[in-house]
Amino acid sequence: MTGEMIFVAMMIVLMLLALLFEMARADLIVSFFLIVFLLTGVISTGQALSGFSNEGMLTVMLLFVVAGAIQKHGIIENYIDRLLKQHKGPKRSMMKLLAPVALFSGFLNNTPIVVTLTPIIKRWCQKNGIAPSKFLIPLSYVTILGGTMTLIGTSTNLVVHGLLIQSGREGFGFFQLAIVGVPIALLGMAYIFTLGYRLLPDTLGAKEQIREEVKEFLAEAVIEKSFEHVERPIIEAVDVSLKGIYIIEILRGDSRIFPVTPTTVIREGDHLLFSGTLNTIAAVQKQKGITLITGTDQTLDSLMNDEFELIEAVISHQSGLVSKTVKSTRFRTRYNAGVIAVHRNNERIKSRVGDIIFKPGDTVLLLAAKDFLEQHMHENDFYVVTSLAPPEALHQNSAKGWGGLGLLLTMIASVTLGILSMFEAMLIAVVLLLLFKFIDADEMLSYIQFNVILLIASAFGVGAAMTESGLAQFLAEHMLAIAMPLGAIGIIAILYVMTNIFTELITNTGAAVLMFPIAIEMATQMDIGYMGLIVTIAIAASASFITPIGYQTNLIVYGPGGYKFTDYIKVGVPLSLLTIITATLIIHAVWF
Repeated sequence: MTGEMIFVAMMIVLMLLALLFEMARADLIVSFFLIVFLLTGVISTGQALSGFSNEGMLTVMLLFVVAGAIQKHGIIENYIDRLLKQHKGPKRSMMKLLAPVALFSGFLNNTPIVVTLTPIIKRWCQKNGIAPSKFLIPLSYVTILGGTMTLIGTSTNLVVHGLLIQSGREGFGFFQLAIVGVPIALLGMAYIFTLGYRLLPDTLGAKEQIREEVKEFLAEAVIEKSFEHVERPIIEAVDVSLKGIYIIEILRGDSRIFPVTPTTVIREGDHLLFSGTLNTIAAVQKQKGITLITGTDQTLDSLMNDEFELIEAVISHQSGLVSKTVKSTRFRTRYNAGVIAVHRNNERIKSRVGDIIFKPGDTVLLLAAKDFLEQHMHENDFYVVTSLAPPEALHQNSAKGWGGLGLLLTMIASVTLGILSMFEAMLIAVVLLLLFKFIDADEMLSYIQFNVILLIASAFGVGAAMTESGLAQFLAEHMLAIAMPLGAIGIIAILYVMTNIFTELITNTGAAVLMFPIAIEMATQMDIGYMGLIVTIAIAASASFITPIGYQTNLIVYGPGGYKFTDYIKVGVPLSLLTIITATLIIHAVWF
C-alpha cells in the first residue's frame, strides 16, 4: 500500500467509527471527510463537487418533491385506513395492509409512507387489542423490500444509477432491479407473515394494557407552597396525590436527593424528577400546588390553551437536536412547542428534562401549536408519529392527490418506454405540480430533505477518493483473492455481505457509494460484465433489517413499537439470510 492509500484507509475507518458512534449527523461527518480529502489533494475540486451535479442525486431531490405532493393530500393513508376498518384477525389484516404498502414503496419514498402510517396502524392496533409491536417492524421491512423493485423505490437505487451514468456506463432500466427485487419481496413477506410474526415481541399483549398508554416518560415537576403535602414525608404524597409515578430523584437548590426514600420530606421549591405514563403525568398536572415544567423557561400552564395540542415525536438519527440538551436547543423558540417528557426505550433517564441530551430514537412528548404537524412534518429533526388532532392538511384534496399519483405514473411510463430519462421525467413532473398549483414553492422546499442530499453528494467525493488513491483497487484484489476459489457465486456473496455490513453500521447510500468503486474494479480484474455486481450492491445496500440505525424506517418505528435493539436482530437476521441467499442465486443465474 502507498502512503496515500494508507491515509485514505485511515480516514475511511475514522469516518465509519464516527458514523457508528453517532458523533454528529451523518451528512456532516461525511462532508467533513470530503473536505479533508479535498484539502489534502487526494481529490480535485471537480471530483469533490461531482456529487452535487450527479443526475442520480438530483433525481432523488426531485422525487422528494413529487412524493411530498402525493402524500400531502392523504390518498394513501385514507386507503389504508379503509382497509384496516375491515378487521378480520391480525394476520389477515397484516396481509391486506402490507401487500399494497410494498407496492406503494416501489414508486414512492418509503420514509414518508412509514411516517404517515405508523400512527394510523398504532391507533388501529390499540383499538382492536393487538400489540403494535406485531405490525410496525413488518411495516418498515415491507417498505424496504418494496423499494428494491424499481429504480425509484429507494434513493440507493437512484444513487447507484447516477454513479453508473457518471462513470460513462449504462444505468439501470426502470424495472431492471425487479428481477431480484420482486422475488425477495415476495419471499420476505412470506417470512414476515409466518415465522417472522411469531418472532416479533408481544410488547402490549393484554387488551387492558393496550387500551392504556403504557409508555413511560421522564417528566419534571416543581412543588409550590400550596401543595398539601409540603413538609411531609413523600410516602404520603405518593399514596394520595402522586399515584402511579416513580420518583427518581429530587433537586433541592444545588443539591440532589437520590435515592428518594419513603421518609424524604417534600419542601416548597423541590423539583421532582419522575417517570410515568401519559395518563399519570396528566393526573399529576391536575394536582393543586404542582406544576409540570417543559425543559425551557415556560411551565406547562403557560403553554396550555386552545391553540395547543399534544404531539408525540421521534428524534431522527439525522437530527440537528442529537447530542444537545433540551434547553440548549431553544426548543420553545424554534418549534413553538414545549417538551413535557422524554421516553428512551428500556432505559430510565436520570436527568432534569432541560438537561436531557437527545439521542436518535428518543420519543418526546410535546405540547405544540395546532399547526405543528403541518409546519414540521417534513423536518429532518424528528419524525412526527402521533397527534391527538391531526391537521386537515393531511386530507386536503383527494382529487389533487390522485392527480399527482397519475402524473407520477405517466412519467414512469415515459421512462419505461425510453421517451425520457428519469431525471427529465421528474423535472417535468415537478414543474407541472407547481404550474397547476398542486404545491407551492415553499412547500416544495420543505419536502426536500437537504441533509440526505448533502450526505449523498458528499459520499460521491469519498468514493472518488477511494478510486483515485488506489484503495478501491487494492481492496478489490484482496476480496477477489478470498472469493475466487468459490467462483462467481462466492464473489457475489462476499460483495453482498460486505455492503450489507456497511449498511447496518452506517447508512444505505453511504454503503453503496463506498462499495461501488470496489465492485467496478472487481469486474475489471475478472474481465466480466459489471451489471451483476452493481445490482448486488444496490440490493444489499437497501436490505437493512438487523439494526434500527441502518435504515430510516427502522428507526421511525423503534420508539412507537416499544422495541428493544435485540428485537431487530432476532427478527432481522433470518430475513437477511433469506435475502442474501435468494439475491445471490438470482444474480448469479441472470448475470453470470
